[in-house]
Amino acid sequence: MKYKVDDIVTLKKGHPCGENLWKIVRTGLDIKLECQGCNRVVWLSRVDFEKRIRRIKNKDGKFISIIHYDPEEE
Repeated sequence: MKYKVDDIVTLKKGHPCGENLWKIVRTGLDIKLECQGCNRVVWLSRVDFEKRIRRIKNKDGKFISIIHYDPEEE
């Protein structure tokens, strides 16, 4: 799976609180995200999440484009 719980991602549009960092809380058919600014929880369908995601934080702490992201195998 490309996305794991506790990954930090950015989406196309930020949250109304002004923050655009989201933590993945749950994966599956739906993705549960938590805003890192106000801790609001949002559910997105996987298809909608795939359309909206822009960048993901890698293991070095840098944000990289989702196109270039290659998750490390465990």
